[in-house]
Amino acid sequence: MRALLLPVKDLRNAKKRLTDVLMPEERFSLAEAMLADTVRAVQGVRRAEKIFVITNYEPAMQLAEENGWEILREEQQISESHSVDTASKLCEQRGVSGLLRVPLDLPLMQSADIDELLAVGCQAPSLIIVPSRDGTGTNAMLRTPPTLFSSHFGNRSFAKHLAEAENSHAQIIVRRNPRLEMDVDDEGDLRALLEHDLTATETGRWLRASGVAARFLPNMRAGAAIAR
Repeated sequence: MRALLLPVKDLRNAKKRLTDVLMPEERFSLAEAMLADTVRAVQGVRRAEKIFVITNYEPAMQLAEENGWEILREEQQISESHSVDTASKLCEQRGVSGLLRVPLDLPLMQSADIDELLAVGCQAPSLIIVPSRDGTGTNAMLRTPPTLFSSHFGNRSFAKHLAEAENSHAQIIVRRNPRLEMDVDDEGDLRALLEHDLTATETGRWLRASGVAARFLPNMRAGAAIAR
């Protein structure tokens, strides 16, 4: 059984690397918008036999309950890696053979992008991985089995995960997908995102309505990028 895992942190503490360019309420609203886009994408997924949400954030639990997704409730959140590894152990105990982790800051992600990864055929042990836009981070990771190796999300996680997979003698499949690679961690990511067509996204609507887009790009360019 292949499943999908969404780790959700408390959005009030999200996107700290944008502290220099966004106010606290703007970082929170941006994270909320990206969560809405993630939920929309996951709602259309067809190849995940189960969807798990690991969190201690009440609004995320409510969203999971409304969508019939299984909640893995955390008492506290130590780190992304700790949350994912805790969930991976629980999912494996519940019969999950392969677990795909996707983050919440991929506003361009579509249901088909997730289904495409879940459709890749491979034998255990294996790793299917999608890097971040700059090639150093890990934006999506499907491990078979889920506890194949420990997670290392953060600085240079892509290389660390590849090394772990090699040490585990796993088959490694690297997939490139510009939508899945477009995460939003810092100012450079935000500027890069604004170059995309965000018409159909909640993130794009918020960036336009909040005035953040106009601050980062000349008005005409920003309007064209978001609403064309």
